[in-house]
Amino acid sequence: MHLLPKGGTIGQTLTEVHMSDIPKTLVRRTPWPQSASRPVGTPLQPSVVYASDSPDALDAQYDGHASGYTYAREGHPNADVLAQKIDMLEGVSGGIVLGSGMAAVSAVLMGLLGTGDHVLGADQLYGRSLRLMAEDLPRFGVETSLADPTDAAAMRAAIQPNTRMILVELVSNPTLRVADFEAIRALAADVGALLVVDNTFTTPRGFRPFDHGADVVLHSVTKLLAGHSDVTLGYVAARDKTLRDKIYTLAVTMGLTPSPFDCWLAERGLYSFELRYDRAEENAAQLADFLAGQEAVKRVLYPGRADHPDHTRAAALLGARFGNMVSFELHGGRTAANAFTQACPDVAFAPTLGDIGTTLSHPASSSHRALTAEGRAALGISEGFFRVSVGVEPIELLKQEFAKGCIAAL
Repeated sequence: MHLLPKGGTIGQTLTEVHMSDIPKTLVRRTPWPQSASRPVGTPLQPSVVYASDSPDALDAQYDGHASGYTYAREGHPNADVLAQKIDMLEGVSGGIVLGSGMAAVSAVLMGLLGTGDHVLGADQLYGRSLRLMAEDLPRFGVETSLADPTDAAAMRAAIQPNTRMILVELVSNPTLRVADFEAIRALAADVGALLVVDNTFTTPRGFRPFDHGADVVLHSVTKLLAGHSDVTLGYVAARDKTLRDKIYTLAVTMGLTPSPFDCWLAERGLYSFELRYDRAEENAAQLADFLAGQEAVKRVLYPGRADHPDHTRAAALLGARFGNMVSFELHGGRTAANAFTQACPDVAFAPTLGDIGTTLSHPASSSHRALTAEGRAALGISEGFFRVSVGVEPIELLKQEFAKGCIAAL
């Protein structure tokens, strides 16, 4: 078939037609401008598809003989740039960025476990992780158990002959209990189970699980790493490439794809991560001490305080990096909780953490609302219990705002 321009005659070939007679088009014909210089900021690349030179060239990419991109569900430049930066923080290579923190949790559990396997989880995991363990994995023939990660004997007692994985958070959500990590690592090695660590709360600024024997590390990048409440992303890395490939394959198959724009924003947020973390951590220590002196407050939980039940363990594992999370309990239950939040509206009451500003969360009405009142009580979560993600505001401003809440809660 011959391509004929408007007005061409039958018998004319394309070479016989003057090129100026070919219609112009705006569709996919303009190459990306070349430049002798390079951009300082990372370019945003939202393209879903990538063109190859030939079937042989595409085969070379899929066979691993050439690097490049094919389809964004399988990977894209902004995800890889972000993954490499988090890899540097965690001291690993080959990390994968996914569409959310729960996408990372799901990819690990479903990518590495199968029918007949057993996974042991800490009993104070993130609420949706607990739901996945309790309700979803059993539907696929994966057995699950939960145990107190601060009690090495309880963890060991929950091990079964088919235990394939142990999943823990070093610092739990929301009661900030500190796992007996060394004992759990030894237990995983004894029984040949994979040790998976959700490092969202602690971050690699506070603890690097791979340095302490973890097999897989994951994050909700949405939180402290990105740090501005404007992206939803997850990250997972594995020490062993075989494990990494299984997680990646599951993620691609299920379409747990991260948005290039979210990756671009998260990378920008990551540039200030260490500065933000250090300032927020400093504020958290001071805010915890301040709250402990308020009449309306029943108890304060902060690993850096000597009255924290796991303070000695926290100091041994974390050094002085006790993080930016503080929890406290009011005497007056739900009535006091309502009064507190209404009295300090400039502290965002929201079921999230890790923002550059301070946010206040009420687990009984948000992250742990799916549990029964008895189940929450067993974890130490009452109607007067709050979790604070401390931000970078001036500490005197935070004290002033929290003082107003405490007065109203009396």
